[in-house]
This record gives sequence, structure tokens and C-alpha cells, in this order.
Amino acid sequence: MEVRTSRFGTVNIADDRVISFQKGLLGFADCKRFCLLEPAEDACFFWLQSLEDPDLAFVVTDPMIFVPEYSVPIRPEQMAELGLAKLDDAQVFVVVNKIDRQLTGNLQGPLVINTLNRTGEQVVLAEKRWTVRHPLMTVGAAAPSRKAMSA
Repeated sequence: MEVRTSRFGTVNIADDRVISFQKGLLGFADCKRFCLLEPAEDACFFWLQSLEDPDLAFVVTDPMIFVPEYSVPIRPEQMAELGLAKLDDAQVFVVVNKIDRQLTGNLQGPLVINTLNRTGEQVVLAEKRWTVRHPLMTVGAAAPSRKAMSA
């Protein structure tokens, strides 16, 4: 499938890389289909690109790379909505923002994706332990790679 993007031009992705967010994302309810673009094999940051709007893309990351104690409590009704039989089939990402030289992650509104059926939902956590601008790293410092984290 060809996907038009304002950042990367037209890119080809496999149909099985499409993620459906039936409720859209907060502030972008009309955009329901996205794909995850991986800039390099061992990257820890990805682009969540809208398939409906070439200008809409978010930098996302696995928050556990930066905040190992982070966890997302998923209620049974949310698991049912996502078609999740077990939590092991879920992947969690957070939207990343840059403020000056600091990269922050929205740990208050994580994206939970069922890796089997590729449906996702942005969950808003009731717990106030996490913030929408949780510091992840300072730009200029080396980001950990997924390879380094799994070794």
C-alpha cells in the first residue's frame, strides 16, 4: 500500500502494518487509520503516520525503554474493545514531544495496540502519577536502542 506523507514523500507499507484506532486519537477523532514507520531496525522512536492526513504524524516510543517502572492498567472492558485475550498481545506507545532540548512523553495518555488484530486505543489514565510531559531524555544525549535494552 502506498502512503502519502508530508515528511517522507510516498512510502510503501505492507497492509498488515495498518493500525485502526476506532475512536481516533485525542484531538484527532476523524483520523482512524495509521501506520508505524520505523526509521531504522534498532530505533527506539517511530512515526505514527495518519493514512487519512499526510500532514498528521506523531513521534512515538515504547515508554518502558525510558521509564522501566511504567505500566498501563487496562480494564476488562478496554481489553474487550481491543479484542485482547491477554496483555502479552498488547504493545504500548506514548506520543513524544520536544520542549527545548528535552524530549517528553505523554505517559497520561498512552496508546495501547493489539499486535494481533492491529487495533488501538488511546487510554487516559485516571492515576495522576504520570504526566503528559514526562521527561524521557535530553536531546544531544545518546538514546538507548532496542538492541541495547534487550541485551
